[in-house]
Amino acid sequence: MSRIGKKPVELPSGVTAEIKGQTISVKGPKGTRSFTATDDVDLVLDNGAVTVKPRGMSKRARQQWGMSRSMVANLVTGVTEGFKRELEIQGVGYRASMQGKTLKLALGYSHDVNFEAPEGVTVNAPKQTEIVVEGIDQQAVGQTAANIREWKKPEPYKGKGIRYKGEQVFRKEGKKK
Repeated sequence: MSRIGKKPVELPSGVTAEIKGQTISVKGPKGTRSFTATDDVDLVLDNGAVTVKPRGMSKRARQQWGMSRSMVANLVTGVTEGFKRELEIQGVGYRASMQGKTLKLALGYSHDVNFEAPEGVTVNAPKQTEIVVEGIDQQAVGQTAANIREWKKPEPYKGKGIRYKGEQVFRKEGKKK
């Protein structure tokens, strides 16, 4: 039995959900998102809450039960609050700036790195050493932040690079003579 799957997903005021077959569409103040569940689960809308029920008790059905419930909860969170991922840049001469909708990164290469945010995700640089990635799709926000971080991961000796806010970088001791 899935402990996560048992809980219904409450719809806050201002959020509407519509189920057609295996697809649920959630509309809220920040936009509209949809998710198509597998055939192993049923989506039920009743009394302002969405309940996910398994069609059987096979291992796959139980896995999809909890996962589908989490996906529906993420849809609701996305259209009400949105998702946000913060990155920080450390290193001498490393900085970020916005040129229109393009993020321009100076990361110690011979050239600047220009990063275009995908559709549905906004990237902003409030300071030269901070990058904020926001959107209503949790997966797209996380993937965009990971793509930005990929340009210069934090290195273990001085800690220079792009890291998630609050990320602990394992530091190594330098060579000894």
